[in-house]
Amino acid sequence: QVLLVESGGGLVQAGDSLRLSCVASGRSFNRSILGWFRQAPGKEREFVAAIRSIDGTTDYSDSVKGRFTISRDAAKNTVYLQMNSLKLEDAAVYYCAVQLKDYGAINTRENRYEVWGPGTQVTVSS
Repeated sequence: QVLLVESGGGLVQAGDSLRLSCVASGRSFNRSILGWFRQAPGKEREFVAAIRSIDGTTDYSDSVKGRFTISRDAAKNTVYLQMNSLKLEDAAVYYCAVQLKDYGAINTRENRYEVWGPGTQVTVSS
């Protein structure tokens, strides 16, 4: 059984940094795509970032590009989301997700990701 568990969320001030972690278990993810999505109250869940395990290729939404960095530690089966210069609009529940099979490119649509973590709350205050 594939499981994802996020951690690292919390309350921060605008401009601060935070690092989210997602530990994956249950199988090898060496040919998977690991991603982060977020959902703010009253809004639809949106793509944040993703990384291809096979070559480390990354992709980001325009709203976080230059501020957030996704990375992966294969030995720990963990994917990270380093969030810098946080803004009020970054507040959301952040979800880790995995597309089990890599078809050659990162897909930003959430319906391509088969397994999801329960989420971790990020709150940004002014």
